[in-house]
Amino acid sequence: MKKFDVQGHRGCRGTFPENTIVAFEEALRLGVTTLEMDVVITGDSEVLVSHEPFMSHEYCLDPQGNAIPEQEALKHNIYLMSLAEVQQYDCGSAIHPRFPQQQKVKAIKPLLSEVIAFAESYAIRHHRPLPYYNIEIKSTVEGDGIFHPPVHQFASMVMSVIDNFEIHDRTTIQCFDVRALQYLKEQEVPLKLSLLVENDRGAQQNISELGFLPEFYSPDYLLIKDTEIDWLQSMGIGVLPWTINERTDMIRFIEMGVEGIITDYPAMLIELMNAKS
Repeated sequence: MKKFDVQGHRGCRGTFPENTIVAFEEALRLGVTTLEMDVVITGDSEVLVSHEPFMSHEYCLDPQGNAIPEQEALKHNIYLMSLAEVQQYDCGSAIHPRFPQQQKVKAIKPLLSEVIAFAESYAIRHHRPLPYYNIEIKSTVEGDGIFHPPVHQFASMVMSVIDNFEIHDRTTIQCFDVRALQYLKEQEVPLKLSLLVENDRGAQQNISELGFLPEFYSPDYLLIKDTEIDWLQSMGIGVLPWTINERTDMIRFIEMGVEGIITDYPAMLIELMNAKS
């Protein structure tokens, strides 16, 4: 049987602050196959692990330890800050309104290089299999030049980090922005590409608009039908739905034969997979 891919969404967001070293450590401790994360670019051209290209009002505190008003969050633009400025923000101590069970730990947004170095070292020290990485490039047409550099430059900067660690065979780049994936395909990068989807146009149209067959199709789990899964797999495309956090939904998609699941609660998914084995 093929190995089922348990992906810890932003590390282990259900129980630890997202996209932080402590969240990735917990995911590795649990035994995930893949660490899923997002990257943005700082004003001094560092590749930073963060879902938003700004400081979220939901879970970040400003350098003085104050909550960030929602209407002011976009002013805390990471693309206009140096790494030193970014890491004055605490993105682990505030209570997340959607994940109140998170353990609160003072935490900063780490560099992609720091996450990979930590994960590789953790696996070696604890005699675990080396982890896989699913890295989302957070680019948009609207964000060009405002929240991130031109998409080709953005993608190249991420690839530079991957090149330095020589982890191509364990890395997938995912993106909603087809431009980034098309650029990487043109560059013939030696890693897997995954199309993220949150629209209802359907798999065939989304793949057609991408212009090539990616290794993975990664939809919002509410927007994928079993017939589409069959079609995608018949085309040689794996299916990685996100973000599945309920046990019944996990069971349903496992039985539908997807290649893996992206979840905020990897412990729950690992428990299900162990029960089935």
